[in-house]
Amino acid sequence: MVAKGHGIEELSGFATEFIKQAGKKALAHYGKGRPQVKFDEAVVTEAELQLTEFFQEHLQECYPKHHVFRHNQVKENYSHEEERYLWIFDPFDGVANFQAGIPVWGLSLALLENFWPILGVFYMPATDDLFHARAGQTAFLGKKKIQVSTREIINDESLLFTYSRFHQHYRTTFPGKIRNLGCASAHICYVAMGRADAVLVANESFQGLAAARVIIEAAGGKFCKIDGSDFHLNEYLDGQRIEDHLLIAAPENFTQVRDCLKPGV
Repeated sequence: MVAKGHGIEELSGFATEFIKQAGKKALAHYGKGRPQVKFDEAVVTEAELQLTEFFQEHLQECYPKHHVFRHNQVKENYSHEEERYLWIFDPFDGVANFQAGIPVWGLSLALLENFWPILGVFYMPATDDLFHARAGQTAFLGKKKIQVSTREIINDESLLFTYSRFHQHYRTTFPGKIRNLGCASAHICYVAMGRADAVLVANESFQGLAAARVIIEAAGGKFCKIDGSDFHLNEYLDGQRIEDHLLIAAPENFTQVRDCLKPGV
């Protein structure tokens, strides 16, 4: 329960206002990577540092007692004070696209209260797409409500998003299209709005998935491990990489998609 003086409307407003401001700052660096190199680490690092500092300053001004997620520094005690709030800011998902001038990238912000997710926001500045949701409620793209696809049969019109080395790990009989746009949070949000049927992610982190988790679950989707077992994102609050491959889809489509994926040889 959100405490008096920290209503969900207020906290959601803070998150969306900040993420849009941060997006404008990120656009100043967008596509500025050196074309002669495959990945310009300098421009990405400069932008990440600037955006991270901007968030810390913004949070300190508005909620000085709230915490910011840092690897291996998460408080384990429950609290009834303002210290129970933990913000998770990921300045970039899709950094290769960002530095190359490809518009599929974004920033995410999530909030936990005593380790329970409260809200999640994912913003794609180059396309001005703002995905957001409050945990257990409705997911939105801007002001439009979104939900996962209600299609019950996977067919040749279906779309599966994957990661870059997917074909090194899996053989597939998936009947539809298989695509990788280079941004896991965007993939998940496209599933949340019904543009795609499922997404397979790998080598992600708590920080990278915290906001997308809230959005996809509010839209009716579910995270599972590729073997079908439950996945609990909070087990990775210590910042360790998630070694399991995760499949995100509408619950009724999970088995159909999984059956199309076999370990590669």
